[in-house]
Amino acid sequence: MSTIVLATGGTGGHLFPAQALAAELTKRGRTIVVMTDARGTQYPTYFPGASIEIVPAAAFSDRSVLGLIKAPFEIIAGVFVALGKLSRIKPAAVVGFGGYPSVPVMIAACISRRPTAILAPDAVLGRANRLVADYVRVIAAGLPLKRFLPKEMSKVVYTGNPVRPEVVAFDGAHYDAPSSGPINLLVFGGSQGARALSEIVPAAIALMPAEMKARLDIVQQCRPEDLEAVRSLYNKESVKAELAPFFKDLPARMAQAHLVIGRSGAGTVAELMVIGRPAILIPLPHALDDNQTPNADALVEAGGGWRVAQKDLTPEKLAAMLQDAFAQPEDLARRAAAAHAQAKPDAAQRLADVVDKLARAA
Repeated sequence: MSTIVLATGGTGGHLFPAQALAAELTKRGRTIVVMTDARGTQYPTYFPGASIEIVPAAAFSDRSVLGLIKAPFEIIAGVFVALGKLSRIKPAAVVGFGGYPSVPVMIAACISRRPTAILAPDAVLGRANRLVADYVRVIAAGLPLKRFLPKEMSKVVYTGNPVRPEVVAFDGAHYDAPSSGPINLLVFGGSQGARALSEIVPAAIALMPAEMKARLDIVQQCRPEDLEAVRSLYNKESVKAELAPFFKDLPARMAQAHLVIGRSGAGTVAELMVIGRPAILIPLPHALDDNQTPNADALVEAGGGWRVAQKDLTPEKLAAMLQDAFAQPEDLARRAAAAHAQAKPDAAQRLADVVDKLARAA
């Protein structure tokens, strides 16, 4: 039973795909070892049955001057620790999922000439992945790559982004166009919410016609500190709204939605495609390398929604977009179908196939 090492960062965008691949490879009889930084002590519940190995790592962002000076030495230390662990484990393949904790592991794997692959979830190759993209054997891409392309595009395989089983359960969920009755609007801004959406969306709803407001049924994720202000605004307009900082059943909420308003992280875009829902996407304005804009474009160019820069999104503009969208329920249904046409609900299996092939070739 051969071992596969997964090197991953600590945010959902890195963890969820790694989880999905780990589950699929475990089904295929592989032993999984997860290599990450000190936060990995919290990961056993994310990766049942896997071993967790801690490797020193360091980010260059959000650090003091002293921290920036120390970072290269911490990364070098991580590379040496990873070399020792890889020598002991002798994995059949090493797969990186981006994020700074993956960097020492992937550098060590390349130095020791082990079979390597990275998952590039965004349409822009991330900074951690860019460091090793020209040295790994395979780049599994979640979306068509638009910027910072590797020297050899022949190593790129489009697998799609693995999504959680809870999302796959709603693959191609039936879309009932809102020609009459309630209009279900889902608003969320990533795992931490989005203050801008808590300010702009209620203000836009207030500008809509009374008969349309009466039909709205809003589910909105808000930061805890924004909840009461947003609730007050909706109550003032007599709009039905369910607000919370986090929804454990977000895939089910997405399946019930007629329209989604949100950010355009790679995971969000993949989930919209798998479930098949139209969306107004507002890329995170301060995202590294503006990676969320081309992610949104992948959905928009397929006909699955709209992209608006946050700096251009006024309440008046959003109100007009919502009125136009809800006045054309058949168009919303077409966009839902167009989004689903881009889906790869079997992305975890596709990625596992890539890893299996890599391991067998070794």
